[in-house]
Amino acid sequence: MINVSGLYKRYHNHQDSSWVLEDVNLLFPKNVSVGLLGRNGAGKSTLLRLIAGMDSPSRGRIDRNAKVSWPIGLSGGFQGSMTGRQNVKFVARMHGAGSTVSRIIKEVEDFAEIGGSFDDPVKTYSSGMKSRLAFGLSLAFDFDVYLSDEATSVGDRQFKEKAKQAFRERINKSSLIMESVAQRRDFERLVPSWSSG
Repeated sequence: MINVSGLYKRYHNHQDSSWVLEDVNLLFPKNVSVGLLGRNGAGKSTLLRLIAGMDSPSRGRIDRNAKVSWPIGLSGGFQGSMTGRQNVKFVARMHGAGSTVSRIIKEVEDFAEIGGSFDDPVKTYSSGMKSRLAFGLSLAFDFDVYLSDEATSVGDRQFKEKAKQAFRERINKSSLIMESVAQRRDFERLVPSWSSG
């Protein structure tokens, strides 16, 4: 369960800055998937970053009684001078993977399908390659709640289908909080049980 209480967020810390989020109160129950729909600039991505713990509220609090992922497909956290392999190894160790680090590296390498570039510095990657690596890394861990910032739109048609299938397998065992400017029918295509859950 994730409880968002009296959440406010604004950037620049100026009194005259407008609020990105203002007095948000939400309860995400266990084993329930949720779609956050809204126009561009409505604060959906900011809310996901706050839920993930990647940013701090200006006021209010977020209580997480679950293992929560970072937003799936988020590639901004990679160290550019390190290779894809080194980045994956670092994240795996940070998440306490222990003896499973080698397995995680192999899974991400196979899933991302970026070939020899896996051993090149991430700063040489195209945005699509970074997204593939980030998506594979996100799915290499078992979280109770997965956060998605329209991540399944990355890559070519074949990769999109592969990503959607992997995503479906994960959310059969976990919850999903997904944000999009899309409509409800788009969530129902990704999560077949959406309309009944």
